[in-house]
Amino acid sequence: MEEMVVPTLHGPHRSFPCYVKVTSELPSSLWRRTASLSPITLTLPELLNYVLQGNGVVGIVLPEKEEKVLPVKKGDALAFPFGVITWWHNKEDTEFVVLFLGDTKTAHKRGEFTDMYLNGSNGIFTGFSTEFVSRAWDLEESVVKTLVGNQSGKGIVKLGGANLPEPNKEHRDGMTLNCEEAPLDVDIEGGGRVVVLNTKNLPLVGEVGLGADLVRLDGSAMCSPGFSCDSALQVTYIVRGSGRVQVVGVDGKRVLETTVTAGNLFIVPRFFVVSKIADPEGLEWFSIITTPNPIFTHLAGSISAWKALSPQVLEASFNVDSDTEKLFRSKRTADAIFFPPPK
Repeated sequence: MEEMVVPTLHGPHRSFPCYVKVTSELPSSLWRRTASLSPITLTLPELLNYVLQGNGVVGIVLPEKEEKVLPVKKGDALAFPFGVITWWHNKEDTEFVVLFLGDTKTAHKRGEFTDMYLNGSNGIFTGFSTEFVSRAWDLEESVVKTLVGNQSGKGIVKLGGANLPEPNKEHRDGMTLNCEEAPLDVDIEGGGRVVVLNTKNLPLVGEVGLGADLVRLDGSAMCSPGFSCDSALQVTYIVRGSGRVQVVGVDGKRVLETTVTAGNLFIVPRFFVVSKIADPEGLEWFSIITTPNPIFTHLAGSISAWKALSPQVLEASFNVDSDTEKLFRSKRTADAIFFPPPK
């Protein structure tokens, strides 16, 4: 049976295990949730949404704009600025799963998404008196009682043959980007691939203030140790596969070492360095970054900072002789960011 999420300020969620290293560098406002559906909602926290599974429909009303009804599918990323009203609809028999990632510093309660439903049994207008709603909507009180009281469900509701608007593919323009189909920003044979979500390919992320990327690491390949040099945090959700992750803090101490699998989430604080090695089946993750146009510095590979430094500086800083420095510099001259497994 079809399902729909009623108008809200964001809807239901399903919990997943996550790994979070809590330090003074980690704001409690960063959060995530997943939903098998989500209602017509009013978005308070700025959100980036990523479709993990299935196909569905989302209705979006930007402030002072007309409704747009988009078909969405697995791999789609959508950016919802502050104050957007949305509704989600699953008209298929298969599951439709959406990941919500965002910064809740502007939410009603820091560290949690604010769910403000516009209708349903817990909708805003159930709290107003019939008189007030009647005056606001210019309707007879009997009609108001029907409008406010007929929908006994909340959150996700089953539809009984409702005729909802058909999605318009043209409405996708400027509203969503499919990360699985978009041109690759990085493509390393035997290593991995990256699609970066920024203001160039999805301008709305500028209003949201968050960037994102989808990374697919090939089996047993390694992602170079690196960090966001513009002081952004990274929130990483494992979409598929498994692998090992290490995160090292600014004091040179390892703060996280774990094996991650699909459904896990971890956070990399500002200026912390992270590296990953995929298991044989590969590793795929979707990350949001707390800046719409992130800049990363890599500490291994052909584009690493080491390659730009003079030999004398490297010899002195490592306290090694010139032969060791030359050996160090001679490695990873062709590999950038992703390193295929050793042969």
